[in-house]
Amino acid sequence: MPSLNIAVAIGMVLLSAPVVLAETPPPDSPAAKQEAERLATLPPVPEQGARLDHSGRKQAGRVSYYAQHFNNRKMADGNRFNPNGDTAASKSLPLGTTAKVTNVQNGKSATVKIEDRGPFVPGRVVDVTPKVADQLDIRKQGVSKVVVAPIAVPQADGAVKLGAGAAPGEASPEEVDKATKETAAGAR
Repeated sequence: MPSLNIAVAIGMVLLSAPVVLAETPPPDSPAAKQEAERLATLPPVPEQGARLDHSGRKQAGRVSYYAQHFNNRKMADGNRFNPNGDTAASKSLPLGTTAKVTNVQNGKSATVKIEDRGPFVPGRVVDVTPKVADQLDIRKQGVSKVVVAPIAVPQADGAVKLGAGAAPGEASPEEVDKATKETAAGAR
């Protein structure tokens, strides 16, 4: 019985201890930039389904683009779909994420902001606007293999984390700064 009392006492102490969460370093800090470089060295993860991924890891899969009948429809973030915008849909990246989408077949890339949910087709990691589809040169085939590298990812606590796309060679310092500011403004 004394050992049960000790176990209960230890449990009470542990339950009352403050929970310490790892803080996200500010995006302009050396620690954040070092983490982005580390993430860029990791292989892309395949499509993850509908589970939100705040990690900033690259994702690999297929891209498709929105059909014309989506024009002006409300997206998951409440904005209206503009076919001439730099918008994308993702099942797993948090809304407000800024990411670089690269067509692995031709090397062309575009920077997008995740504002909608989808695509709801297995193997597809992102849907893009017709404008972005033109930048990636996928309009003729409709679907292509891509790597999606998050540049700035909003976190659940309101912070912004640099992702693999913020590493040197992935995005310019100006692109990273712009993505960070836009993501932070959208998180408020």
